[in-house]
Amino acid sequence: MKLRHAVSTLAAAWIAAANFAPARAEVVFKWANDGDVRSMDPNTLDETVQNSFLGNIYEPLVRRNKKLEIEPGLAVKYEQTSPTVWRFSLRPNVKWQDGTAFTADDVLFSYKRITSKTSQTSGNVSAVKEVRKIDDVTVEFETKAPDPILPQEFTNFPMLPKAWMEKNNSAEPVIIGSGENFALRNAMGTGAFKLVSREADRRNVLERNPAWWDKPEHNLDRVEFTVISSAATRVAALLSGEMDMIYSVPAQDIETIRKAPGLRVIQGPELRTIYLAMDQARDELLFSDVKGKNPFKDARVRRAIALAIDEEAITSRIMRGQGTPTWEMWGPGVNGFNPALNARPKVDIAEAKKLLAEAGYPQGFTVTLDCPNDRYIADEAICVAISSMVARIGVKINVFARTKVRFFSDIGYPDYKTSFYMLGWTPSTYDADNVIRDHIASRSLKVAVGNASGYSNPKIDELVPQIGRELDQAKRQGMIDQVTKIVQDDVGFIPLHQQGITWAARNTIELTQPADNYFPMRWVTKH
Repeated sequence: MKLRHAVSTLAAAWIAAANFAPARAEVVFKWANDGDVRSMDPNTLDETVQNSFLGNIYEPLVRRNKKLEIEPGLAVKYEQTSPTVWRFSLRPNVKWQDGTAFTADDVLFSYKRITSKTSQTSGNVSAVKEVRKIDDVTVEFETKAPDPILPQEFTNFPMLPKAWMEKNNSAEPVIIGSGENFALRNAMGTGAFKLVSREADRRNVLERNPAWWDKPEHNLDRVEFTVISSAATRVAALLSGEMDMIYSVPAQDIETIRKAPGLRVIQGPELRTIYLAMDQARDELLFSDVKGKNPFKDARVRRAIALAIDEEAITSRIMRGQGTPTWEMWGPGVNGFNPALNARPKVDIAEAKKLLAEAGYPQGFTVTLDCPNDRYIADEAICVAISSMVARIGVKINVFARTKVRFFSDIGYPDYKTSFYMLGWTPSTYDADNVIRDHIASRSLKVAVGNASGYSNPKIDELVPQIGRELDQAKRQGMIDQVTKIVQDDVGFIPLHQQGITWAARNTIELTQPADNYFPMRWVTKH
């Protein structure tokens, strides 16, 4: 009896200890960026910060791993059943964050929505002719022509919940600034995290999705993303311990952070190319003192501006080594890059002045350069430096720098309210075809939503479908090289540099920094 009593007492003590054991402390990860996500709707903007953040909530059929290789996402298997048909087998038992099942109906809805008139991301599925439901877990995509890189293109094609969108009057996206709907400020996906609160331009909060289909590599319960536009304040928040991580890091503060105890700087190459583009569509520029004509329609004017820009000075002094000069619209790491075509023309002020005079502008002219001030490395400072450089040939540039939210709204589809702008682009497929279709092809092809310049060359338009369907890689590379040469001869755009990626974090944080500058929370742990 005594032994039984002792055992019972010990068991009761264990139960009491278990009941009063402290619960695991909530793991909260706090990080800051210099600009906010523009909306919670994936179809309103094809831009890295937005795609990256929303990628924690919404998921594609095919995703990328830490090495940027493609792997199954919401599709457990995909195969090409004919030259123009791809079959996707959907992952079974996946739930939306409201508990409803993910099915083929959601895939068909997602395709219809991304290709709607008001979508800003239709270029990611431009190769598709139609989508068919085979059964609840099988869909087929038929392409307009053989497409060797369709799975890569689909990594930026997020699946959206049909029932939730329709219930909340969000069956079609709205153009930011021209309308409102529920999906602009709310989200409901299948991903590792779910949105619990949004304060535009201030803070967005995510929480762990306990019903996520995948095995979490992260240990986070809550993620707080705070917008801190001031570089000094952002760095101070990291140094004080208020933030666990910041992205991006001002060039002038890298060494300060590197030397601070408990912190580290994380750097790597990025696939993004920063470039300048000029309105070549309008007969008269919106923002210039030249009336009755458009100087940028003359290739001599465009070449003169290119010859006045000292990109070596920009990358070495203003960016403090965080950039690499380029003359192609896509850089190393992107399929289609050819180092033999990447030599920038040397600065030549005398030749630039001569070209301007030949074009009828011996005294130059005035034009506004649109730039973000919270999106790229030293973006506003680079634009100011370019204005000084170009002033040497008589062209006066008024720099109009503002937050990326206003900047993208102004220069983007459908109005393209710009005469001259700086933009950066990472091809979502990591293939030159994406840049060609989205930014270089004529807007008349209905695929180049990102071509705010209106640049157009018939030969490039002929090559666009050929590049999309060519299976012979050598022939395909030859076509991509043709596009590069045409753009360079036309000076259709002025490539500037590939920028690097610089983040900073506490030593207690483990994370992955992909070359596409996405920040997936599913790979973050905090100790």
